Amino acid sequence: MASPTIAANAYANLARVLENSGAGKGGEASGQSFASLLKDAVGSVMESGRKSDAQTVAMAAGKANVMDVVTAVADTDVAVSTLVSVRDRVISAYEDIMKMPI
Repeated sequence: MASPTIAANAYANLARVLENSGAGKGGEASGQSFASLLKDAVGSVMESGRKSDAQTVAMAAGKANVMDVVTAVADTDVAVSTLVSVRDRVISAYEDIMKMPI
């Protein structure tokens, strides 16, 4: 289970991404596109997974602390869970739009 610190860091990262993307500022054309926002989010999750893998390999080699590995794995878990939640919400929104009468 993720600790409150890990969850707070995940929310802070999400807030930073949204702040940088211009989300919530209306229909400004200068903002980041939704596709690039998703691409950045997936890239962030993949980078978190790479860090987790690197920590695991380092621990197997005796060069890392167990707490560092557990923290890295928990960070990755939170990132993947957040990404899956966003995916589910996007799919739900798409299904709602498809149900609308024309």
